[in-house]
Parts: sequence; structure tokens; C-alpha cells
Amino acid sequence: MISKEQIRLLARYNQWMNEKVYKASSELSDQERKADAKANYKSVHSTLNYLLWADYVWLGRFTENTPLAKEYPKGPIGVDLYADWAVLQAARQDMDNDFLEWSQHVSEGWLAADYSWHSVLTDKTITKPAWLLVTHLFNHQADHRGQVITMLKQHGVSAGDSDLLFMPLN
Repeated sequence: MISKEQIRLLARYNQWMNEKVYKASSELSDQERKADAKANYKSVHSTLNYLLWADYVWLGRFTENTPLAKEYPKGPIGVDLYADWAVLQAARQDMDNDFLEWSQHVSEGWLAADYSWHSVLTDKTITKPAWLLVTHLFNHQADHRGQVITMLKQHGVSAGDSDLLFMPLN
């Protein structure tokens, strides 16, 4: 099981890495960011949009009916929510701040309990331990950020070290 301290650490890591990836992505032109790289979600821009969309979905589920609940933009999977780079960057920063805030309120009891949701992908209700879903959320981020980092490298751009042990602790 994952602890609330680990979630706080992963939320901080998530923000740190998103800042690095977005900074590196800003070195590309809009045309380069949106160029089809034959990746799962086409381009740097579209992959970052997809990640934000997935975070909207998961954090929206986790905060539903709580004081942290927010109405996040909705759209079909794989469709860019934000065409404008500056707007996408601002939305990412807002989401990372929401993750940090949420991580301060997660309880051990909630993590230990089962969590059920209706999946639009399978059209079924699925139940899993909450700690497993939170672990998935952060793993999902790392997986797709890695895809973006590879696309950036193909343009000769580096996001720098991505290892958790290199993240500043303060």
C-alpha cells in the first residue's frame, strides 16, 4: 500500500517533472510541438494534452463530493483540450497545484478502502483499492512523460535528469 507521505512526494515529483518537460517543450516551435511523431498520442503537444485530460478525469473522480471538487474541462480521449501552448501550460500548472492540494488531504483510511467508478472505456463499474489507483495515476504520468522526453530528444532537446533522487527536497 502507498502512504499519504508517498503521495505527497509523488505529487511534488509530478510537478517538478512537468515543469522540466514543459520548459524543454517550450524550446520547440509550435509547429515542432504539434508535428506527428507517430507516437501513441501523435505529438508532444497532443501527448501533454492527453496527460492533462487523464489527470482531470482521475482527480475529478478522487475529489468528487469533497470540498476540493472542481469542474474540469471534458472532452473525448485523444482530442486536444487546448490548442494554444500558453493556455495548455497554465492549465498544467493549475492541475499540478490541485494535485499538491489534494495530496495534503488524502487519508490512510481512504487509501486502504476500495474505490469504484464507471469506466467509459469498458462501460463497466470497476472496483479497485484506492492506493492502487493513486499509484496508477502517478505511474501513468511517468509513462507518458517518458514518451514526450523521447520525442524531445528526437529534436535535440533534453528535459534533464528525471530521477526522483535528483529532485530538490525543499
